[in-house]
Amino acid sequence: MSLKCAAELGIADVIHPHGQPLPLSVLLTKLCILPSRTDSFRCLMRLLVHSGLFTSSTARDEEEEAYALTPISASRGSPPPPNHPPPSTSSTGSVFELTGDNPEFNVNFNLGMTADSSFMAKLILKQYGDDVFRGLRSLVDVGGGIGALATAIANAFPQTKCAVFDLPHVVSSLQGNPSVAAIAGNMFEFVSPADAWILHDWNDEDCVMILKNCKKAIPPKEEGGKVIIIEMVTQLENEEDGSNHDETTETQLLLDVYVRAVYQGRRGAKQNGKVSL
Repeated sequence: MSLKCAAELGIADVIHPHGQPLPLSVLLTKLCILPSRTDSFRCLMRLLVHSGLFTSSTARDEEEEAYALTPISASRGSPPPPNHPPPSTSSTGSVFELTGDNPEFNVNFNLGMTADSSFMAKLILKQYGDDVFRGLRSLVDVGGGIGALATAIANAFPQTKCAVFDLPHVVSSLQGNPSVAAIAGNMFEFVSPADAWILHDWNDEDCVMILKNCKKAIPPKEEGGKVIIIEMVTQLENEEDGSNHDETTETQLLLDVYVRAVYQGRRGAKQNGKVSL
């Protein structure tokens, strides 16, 4: 998806005749990208730089980054776009609308989300399990798919009544799960009561709407009500030397692009504030 975007924009073709690193502002102007898309474009370029297609540098007397070609992009120019675009880019609706219209895509999408949730569940339960989940009487995973995270929590804390709240065609596969109840609905319209709600990736406007609905559904803090936000906070530079050696960097970059493309949201950056469970 990112490679296709780079090819269609012609990023390499714009940088090549410049003969030296091209500042971000100049690149945006030459590509006719709106200022409101600057942050998303920077996110795309971070991934392309990490993948070896471009290099990024910042002069001592300049604040903005500049981009140059690598041998890969210099020898080939803009790479050809893939023959088949991802389903979400060829559909007029959101990826979630597509899952409702395309059963095969729905199955594959949910399996992919399950793999991510299963991996995430192990880390969350190991590091935060007792502090976050112990003592809860009920918990609902908002947009929890086919229940990988909720099932893991239910198995670790059998005293907690766990449920998944998602679209009808998603939670239909949860029927018969002895550990997790299925609640069909739209989180932007209403949410079902519980002691705790788990939230994942949404843009700012959607988050406000979901949180308002959650506030109506959970009991007061004094009675144990809570919203649990699960989020990867990106830290893409080493604080000491500006290098980029973290083994999770590629995962962070890919997720950042994915969330922007699919959810119209973004991964939280460390400088935007601390996020904790």
